Amino acid sequence: MFGPPGYAYVYFIYGFYYCLNIVTEAVDHPSAALIRALEPVAGIALMKARRRAEERHNLTSGPGKLCQAFAVDRSLNGADVCGKPLYVEDRGEPAPRILTTPRIGVDYAGKWKNKPWRFLIRGSEFVSRP
Repeated sequence: MFGPPGYAYVYFIYGFYYCLNIVTEAVDHPSAALIRALEPVAGIALMKARRRAEERHNLTSGPGKLCQAFAVDRSLNGADVCGKPLYVEDRGEPAPRILTTPRIGVDYAGKWKNKPWRFLIRGSEFVSRP
């Protein structure tokens, strides 16, 4: 998380799940966005096999599920998200569909718990749930 912006920060949590973050600030300024969920659009059969799940909406609807579906682990820590094998693609989502809500799963964060730092696509069935 202290690395350059545009790079992956992958960590292991609860002794079972990986979480994917994208570093957003300058070197030595720890700031990143956790990728909590996404809509699977390609490679769905492989995601189902990796997750041992059949329901499309359950493949990537949480940070741990997302990492399992995409085989993200610590080997991708520090990967450039503008390169390979990890990259971010602009699909042209219109801004009005973007919704902000308070963060979830961070009860320990004190006054930062309720900050509107969770961004999602309004109405998406692929959004992780509290």
